[in-house]
Amino acid sequence: PNKHNRIYMTAEPLDEQFAQDIESGAITQKMEPKEFVKKLVANYNFDKSDAMRVWGFGPDGEGPNIIIDATKGCQFMNEIKDSVVSGFEIVTKNGVLCEETLRGARFNVMDTTLHADSIHRGAGQIIPASRRVCYAASLMSTPRLQEPIFLAEITCPSDVSGNVYSCLAQRRALIDEEVPIEGTPLTMIKAFLPVSESFGFTAYLRSNTAGQAFPNCVFDHWDLLPGDPLSEGNQVYEIVKTIRKRKGLKEDVPPLDHYFDKL
Repeated sequence: PNKHNRIYMTAEPLDEQFAQDIESGAITQKMEPKEFVKKLVANYNFDKSDAMRVWGFGPDGEGPNIIIDATKGCQFMNEIKDSVVSGFEIVTKNGVLCEETLRGARFNVMDTTLHADSIHRGAGQIIPASRRVCYAASLMSTPRLQEPIFLAEITCPSDVSGNVYSCLAQRRALIDEEVPIEGTPLTMIKAFLPVSESFGFTAYLRSNTAGQAFPNCVFDHWDLLPGDPLSEGNQVYEIVKTIRKRKGLKEDVPPLDHYFDKL
């Protein structure tokens, strides 16, 4: 805000497996530093110098997004570390598209130009700057929406499994497997059902199978929604608009020059 500090950042997607391991708690910042670096380099193809300079996870210090100090020879980095991480955590909690939590994003701090006087680079100056640069970096790196997916286990007599398949197909579900239950005339159908399609699914399924099918849904994973949320004319763009409208935000995603350097 006082035009004395500049932060340069890039954003890129993280490996899906890495994001899942952070969520399951297999990787945390509370690990032994050497073991942490070793794991990142061995399992997720991180550069060793990057792995040693992971500043934090977000949101709340444990989410599936990371920020890395990739600068070379910049001064005062340890002073602004906490402020930059705070800005990063705000952004990962309220993403740029529709203020939802980010998942699987990696931010790299590439370069900084800071004021020589420590008074002019306090938290009040650095946090807003780091927040704006994170928003701009995520806009530049082709952001996408993810949707939660249920694993639906449907138990039904094998003679109505055709009806179950047609119900699932209309709800954008992907069939995983069909297993006959031994010693009974029943089969168990496993399918991946998008959560947004699961509302009223039970009643819909029962009405189509004369009440013979019993679904059981449990959250399984996140999946990428195909389509660019920044270009008009596709379903994802409309979803973003609907969410922003519901939250009382401006309907359009803020343009990039909204976050640009105002020097």
